[in-house]
Amino acid sequence: MANTIVSAQELRAHLGDPRWVAIDARYALGDANFGLQAYRESHIPGAFYADLEHDLSGAKTGTNGRHPFPEPARFAAFLASLGVDDDTHVVAYDAGGGDMFAARLWFLARWIGHDATAVLDGGFATWRQHGFPTSDEMTQVPPPGSIRASLQSARTVDAAFVLSHLGSDAMRVLDARGSDRFAGQNETIDPVGGHIPGAINRPFKENFGADGTFKPPEQLRAEFEALGVPPGAVVHQCGSGVSACVNLLAMERAGLIGSRLYGGSWSEWVADPARPVATGP
Repeated sequence: MANTIVSAQELRAHLGDPRWVAIDARYALGDANFGLQAYRESHIPGAFYADLEHDLSGAKTGTNGRHPFPEPARFAAFLASLGVDDDTHVVAYDAGGGDMFAARLWFLARWIGHDATAVLDGGFATWRQHGFPTSDEMTQVPPPGSIRASLQSARTVDAAFVLSHLGSDAMRVLDARGSDRFAGQNETIDPVGGHIPGAINRPFKENFGADGTFKPPEQLRAEFEALGVPPGAVVHQCGSGVSACVNLLAMERAGLIGSRLYGGSWSEWVADPARPVATGP
């Protein structure tokens, strides 16, 4: 079982396999009802639905970002409610075409120690392009699985770590947002525009080819290595800890292991006006 991406053909071959669980993570930031509605209309047979706000995020405090991590035990219980055991292969998918939400589920599963998790390459769009079966029936709730959360805290950093390592060779922040938001332009989501000082901009969509699937591992490796940052020094960040997961996934696909995620990301960073902000390219 790959722990980064799987092809539509491979997932198709495992439809009905109780050791494989597919989870539909489609979502739209501007339409909170989009994902569930899309799931009800058509999804991969046997797949369950995971909502970004309710299942893949925790409680907001006003200072911990727009999509704080869920409590590890609660997220483990969510996976268990879908029949996931410690040895279950989990495959997350989103709409495809350069989307980001499946990568969030992938990261959270690995964060609680369930490494047997992958993202469907190209998402639902590629699945449909292959003419593979779809369903509009709600998947029957299975008997609960048994999954133990074993928190992998080394895969994340917090705001205090980022602040204390600004300017250090031990950390380089990789910002997955679009170049305009990174520069502090056209910011319509968060109250402050700009980026963390010293950050490098790597928009997450650069990890995909024209067909919406991930670029080959060797191409991704060359692109990340061209940034000149050792994987172990990379801290991924975006607006709220979602699209940054795509960059982290792409690095792992390229064999560049050891980077970490700043989950609170920009929306948490700017909640404290004392934290420094930079603008421009």
